[in-house]
This record gives sequence, structure tokens and C-alpha cells, in this order.
Amino acid sequence: MKQPLQATYRNRLLVGLRPADFAWVQNHLTPVVLRVGDVPMPAATPLTHVYFVEQGIVSLVARSSDGEQAEIGLVGYEGVVGLPLILGSDRAPYDGQVQMAGLAWAMPAEALFAMLQRSAAFSEGLLRYAQASAVQVAGTALANARYTLAARLARWLLMCHDRVEGDDLPTTHRFLSVMLGVNRTGVSEAMAVLERAGVIATKRGTITIRDREKLIAQAGACYGMPEAEYDRLLGPTTSTPTV
Repeated sequence: MKQPLQATYRNRLLVGLRPADFAWVQNHLTPVVLRVGDVPMPAATPLTHVYFVEQGIVSLVARSSDGEQAEIGLVGYEGVVGLPLILGSDRAPYDGQVQMAGLAWAMPAEALFAMLQRSAAFSEGLLRYAQASAVQVAGTALANARYTLAARLARWLLMCHDRVEGDDLPTTHRFLSVMLGVNRTGVSEAMAVLERAGVIATKRGTITIRDREKLIAQAGACYGMPEAEYDRLLGPTTSTPTV
């Protein structure tokens, strides 16, 4: 069966590989369906694969021993789930949980390690992504500590919008309350602020982005730093992808 061309892939890390590196990597990729609620990277569990997200969103969710949880980052078509393997650890202290359904390319750990040894360019690209991901986590910490819930919600919606096709984001108030680490009443109030401003529209299970520029204004300075760092390190990717 003929392999698809590199240019037809959507994952930005795979698309950005040198042709020779991509040809080797492609032989070790297996498609995996991402279903909402799946946990391709469970916390404190030895990792056997990394996952280059092609479509959909995976949330990185930190959980405490007493059951508290919050999202610390997210991964879409711009990245890979399984950074601990790339950074020299065999497991993560947080979950990688599918937030929006899609598809990923799974690469076995053994093949990843072999490729890291084969290609300095491949290794450098993944380390650059690791740096961009760390900046995203830092941005989340800053947003949670210093910005209003409405601004934080706007930031989260923009980050999801960056990673999906179209303007519809499937989610619920309950899920948002977990991801943002607040109660559902607070989420509802913040959603109402954005809806009254004409920035979003909501219906059961879906948020529609109506005015991205106004949403950026609502987010203020808590959106943009991680996105700019990714662009600096790996090239522009934050515009909504096309097929």
C-alpha cells in the first residue's frame, strides 16, 4: 500500500521533518483513533509510545492525591504527546487525556529512541517543541494566578480554536470547570460575559467562536506568549489549519 505524501499530513512536527527523516519515521507510525475521554498517556505509567496528534486535542491534566485536578497544557496538530520519553523519563506525572476526538500517529518508544540517535535535526526539533510546551505550561500558571476567569476562559477557547478546523468547539460547562480549576457557576458566569459581548455563542455541548479578534481582546495579555514562542522556535502554526 502506497504511503501518503508528507505534505498531506497535518501534524506540524512531522510536516517539518527533513524528507529523509520523515521517510524513516513514517515507516514506524501507526494511526490511532482518539476518542473523547481516552488517556493515551496515563500518569505514573511506563510510556510505550509517543503520539503525533493529527486531529483533535489532548489535554495534559495534573491530579493531586486528594482528587483535585486541572489542565496544565494541551496538544493539538502542532505537537506530540509523550514528551517525557523525549526528555529522558519513562513516565509522566500527569495524564494526557483526549479532550476533542480525532486521530494521532503512534510511534513506539524504541523507534523514537533510534531516530533520536539517527538524526540530530529530529532531536533538535522535538527539543524545541519541548521548550515551547514548557512555555505554554508557564503561561497557564501565570493566567491562573493573575488573570480573571473571563480572560482565562477566552485564552483557553483561543488555544482550542488554534487547533481545530472551523469555529465550533465541542465541550461542556462541567469539562471547562475541571480544565480551568473552578466551579461550574464561575464557568457559567464567565461564559455569559463572553456571550453578551458577542464573542461566542453557546448551545448544549458546543461553543461557537463568533468573533476571534474580540476574543483575543477579552483574553488580553494572558494569550499570546506561548504561541509566539512556538512560532519563534518552529515556525508559524497558530492560524486555524486547512484541509
